[in-house]
Amino acid sequence: MPEAAHGRPRPPAASRPGVAALALLLLPLTAACAGRAPSTGDPPGAATVERVVDGDTIVVDLGGRSERVRLIGIDTPESVDPRRSVECFGREAAAFTASLLPAGTPVRLVRDVEARDRYDRLLAYVYRQPDGLFVNAELARQGYALPLTIPPNVAHGDELRALAAEARDVGRGLWAACPDAAAG
Repeated sequence: MPEAAHGRPRPPAASRPGVAALALLLLPLTAACAGRAPSTGDPPGAATVERVVDGDTIVVDLGGRSERVRLIGIDTPESVDPRRSVECFGREAAAFTASLLPAGTPVRLVRDVEARDRYDRLLAYVYRQPDGLFVNAELARQGYALPLTIPPNVAHGDELRALAAEARDVGRGLWAACPDAAAG
């Protein structure tokens, strides 16, 4: 039995009422913060693509729930916003995302600091399984997305900016097709 600072034996944490009560209180909170029920058997962030909305938004099945996911760190031209006209390379960006993530594709979602945006979409870096392709980065690398870093979600900001700059420098994707892309 561990000893307390004053030399007397201290009961294990599980037998101390305060610690046990705290653990019971935190268990549902932890599960709620993770956005899924505990012990589903799936790895954290495991989801399945249901459909692609546009170049930077997908719908996934996450623990039996349908969730809209906004790929963070990038911005693709608009292709479905009813308040705006389709932007240069918007349809191409959406089609490229759909080619990377057809319905039924298993993905791993990785959060940054904020869980959701103002439209209540999950914010995530998306990794295609089983090959681990970092989808956000691939969109920037191939010239289908501009970098968009919105603090505090900055974990991959430098990487995504570098990939987009490389695509711009070689005239890949929207950088060749859209004269105003650099102003975007």
